[in-house]
Amino acid sequence: MDRKRYFAFVDKHPYRNFLQYPSWADLKAEMRWASEFLGWFTEEGKMVGGALVLYRKVPGLNKFLAYIPRGPMIDWYATFPLKSWFLPLFRHLKQRHVFSVKIDPPLVQKKWSATTIREGLKEIQTYGPKKRIPDLLPDLIYNDVEFIQQELAGMGWKQNLVPDSLDTVQPQFVYRLQLSGKSLDQIFSEFDSVWQKKIYQAEWEGVDIRIGTKKDLPQFYQLIDMTAKQEQVQTRHLTYFEKMFDALSKESDDRIRVYLAYQDQKLLSTALAISVPGQTWDLYSAKQGKSDHPASYLLRWRMIQDAYAKKDHTYDFRGVSTTLNDKDPDFDLLRFKSGFGGDVCELMGEWDFPVIPMLHWAFDMYMKKR
Repeated sequence: MDRKRYFAFVDKHPYRNFLQYPSWADLKAEMRWASEFLGWFTEEGKMVGGALVLYRKVPGLNKFLAYIPRGPMIDWYATFPLKSWFLPLFRHLKQRHVFSVKIDPPLVQKKWSATTIREGLKEIQTYGPKKRIPDLLPDLIYNDVEFIQQELAGMGWKQNLVPDSLDTVQPQFVYRLQLSGKSLDQIFSEFDSVWQKKIYQAEWEGVDIRIGTKKDLPQFYQLIDMTAKQEQVQTRHLTYFEKMFDALSKESDDRIRVYLAYQDQKLLSTALAISVPGQTWDLYSAKQGKSDHPASYLLRWRMIQDAYAKKDHTYDFRGVSTTLNDKDPDFDLLRFKSGFGGDVCELMGEWDFPVIPMLHWAFDMYMKKR
């Protein structure tokens, strides 16, 4: 469908996410993903649903994998069956030679507060280091989401069950801080007292938080690359971040920001933020060395303040591991993020549908043997 009309729809949809914006399709085109903007319309021509679909061709075959990141953007709680949304989608995907489609819906099914997480850490001494977030009693359970999962399963969708949150394309467990309905003073008062002291310390020591431009990306990347090597994980190349900056900035001047924390002209911490109306995501971040320098805390506080100034309802710290073992390196992300208050949110996770069942099964077997 028309890009302009799709953008107007997604920019006002309650489930809007940067992964469903046209600019994300532009970036993924650099990674050899084809894309398409789809819309659901009433008989009167009113657009009531939308989806950015990414396509990846299978080598040697005229067949495609399809992926709808954090979507589709439909009325998941409509009074009519979900299949009314998906059957037209399947027909369209078959015409596009798709044999398998993956979605990770934007619905939250459970929440755990920072207080609940802290109390859960104390239980480790009693129950052992294998305890994980899903073992804790949630603060909130959205029962309607369970009915949606049952409906998807009844249609033939299969949930991709993985050992941990970070083992999927998009994390299933994310950390979110709600900003709406609060003053900045109230938000700050809900931070852990140690986090508050570190922010004050960073200010007292003269840490300077700057918003950079594309010219600052090499410095940002140097810290990102250094952190990845320390943690023995892979990271994107600098050109990826440059292309991301170009694609997202073209759509909106405020879509992407790079934050840098300096002390005496030395870069100590950095982060990349992506925003759409109402929400900001803390997408990539790194710090100098393994020390717990207060610059990273002040940097986040500045990012939260900027999101609040834009009247965002949510600041999203992105993914966390589900481990509650403080000796596990994956726990560090949860430890850092939970100090800012907020909640761990469990989304519905990844779901796959076999548009062409036999080819889907054969491809699935091939991937499991790799």
